Amino acid sequence: MTADTQGPYHIARFAQERPSRPAVITGATGATLTYGDLDLRSRKLARYLSSRGMAKGDHIAIMMENCADYFIVCWAAQRLGLIYTPINWHLAAKESAYIIENCGAKALIVSENTRAVAQSIAETLHGVAVSLTTGAPFGRFENINRIVAGAADGPDVGQYEGNIMFYSSGTTGRPKGISHKLDEVPWGQLTPLAAYMRYAYGMGPETVYLVPAPLYHAAALGWTMLVLRVGGTVVVMEKFDALEALRLVEAHRVTHAQFVPTMFVRMLRLADHERRKYDLSSLKLVIHAAAPCAPQVKKQMIEWFGPIVHEYYAGSEGNGLTAVDSATWSAHPGTVGKAVVGQIYIVDEDGKVLAAGKDGIVYFSGGTDFEYYKDPEKTASVHHAAGWTTLGDIGHLDEEGFLYLSDRRTDLILSGGVNIYPKEIEDALIQHPAVQDVAVIGVPNEEFGQEVKAVVELHPGITGSGELAAEMIAFCHSLIAAFKCPKSVDFATLPRLPNGKMLKREIRERYLHRPTANARSTPS
Repeated sequence: MTADTQGPYHIARFAQERPSRPAVITGATGATLTYGDLDLRSRKLARYLSSRGMAKGDHIAIMMENCADYFIVCWAAQRLGLIYTPINWHLAAKESAYIIENCGAKALIVSENTRAVAQSIAETLHGVAVSLTTGAPFGRFENINRIVAGAADGPDVGQYEGNIMFYSSGTTGRPKGISHKLDEVPWGQLTPLAAYMRYAYGMGPETVYLVPAPLYHAAALGWTMLVLRVGGTVVVMEKFDALEALRLVEAHRVTHAQFVPTMFVRMLRLADHERRKYDLSSLKLVIHAAAPCAPQVKKQMIEWFGPIVHEYYAGSEGNGLTAVDSATWSAHPGTVGKAVVGQIYIVDEDGKVLAAGKDGIVYFSGGTDFEYYKDPEKTASVHHAAGWTTLGDIGHLDEEGFLYLSDRRTDLILSGGVNIYPKEIEDALIQHPAVQDVAVIGVPNEEFGQEVKAVVELHPGITGSGELAAEMIAFCHSLIAAFKCPKSVDFATLPRLPNGKMLKREIRERYLHRPTANARSTPS
């Protein structure tokens, strides 16, 4: 429990109490945005947006890289009661335009880095009335800092909290907006889920939180907004670098940090002298989520950082949450914990609840109600007849109620009538010293329907070959059952998003009509 035990929970409070306290520190430059500046600039931007006709429930879109100005936009939307959608700036122009149009954004805020995409789609965005940029003005886009500097100050014009509407990563098709059916939350009040996270992980004014992931990702933006809401300091990395992350922990005495498993792998692959280079003693809590973590990788992280590694399982949908600390995970290796929000049900394809130990589709009840924006068919597909909802993952509960995930339902490989879970194979292969990243998929097989293929991204300086592919298959055989092992291994650059999610749909499409060959390599 931290010293801050009661609200209100918003930046205006801390701007009054300690206006010069750093709210956001930009990792590469060390530039600081204080609470006083964040409060003033976001309030003036909210008043400007209000003067342009925007009000509670309206949508805006944000297409910016990680930077301090990101938070000015988010807090302006939050305090005006707007729904704001962060857009993955790695998307193609058509994909970005689809999201902006689909969410019905009345305003679009971009940065200099995303100018080219914004220029290419600007004339197609008929519903966008306000276009702003953090860089030099162009076309219809005005400079946001000039707007804020010239805007009139005054009291807040909104009375209720805004909300974020994330879009799915598009791992199985076109991105879907995730809309939450929330009651009106008065400005400065925590939602129940935010309240849990704040108290469970000890967030307060003394928190210094390192965010190495892109802010368009739910965990990155959600946690940083929470830290600012309770008066802490956010250290934001423009992009992840393993050694730079350790440097920032020492430089800013970081207390809390959140990573995805691929970041763990890259930190573990640092040389011993690099891992010992910086003082990490300020860390109180290291959190990971967003993607499955190989047990061996997590075990090594606990050995390195100590018993401060926490994991949670949830989705942008907010329909449920599990959590587990280091000690409990070590006693139950592989678990993602017990439910702390909602109740878990494991269900078969016919909707029947399964007994402990049986793999099935993971459903939650009791969490936040949600729907996929403008897609009632997709919304219905994730609802059980009893009203429970699922993220599409497969797993089982043990007798004590601990949840173990096997894989995504859409990633399941069916070979000769046997279910094969790619995650188990990926957890084995990631331990090979040449492997930087790996994705396992099912490819067509005339006799068995599907067979297992591993697509491996090698560490820089290592060249793929048939011999190395055969070595990796043999390595797999030493760790898991033979029927689960890859029949072939290809080498390529993998489409993993910075938020940790693998675009397996893209990988499967590469092989949909290809003949299968054993233990071959493909140039990246």
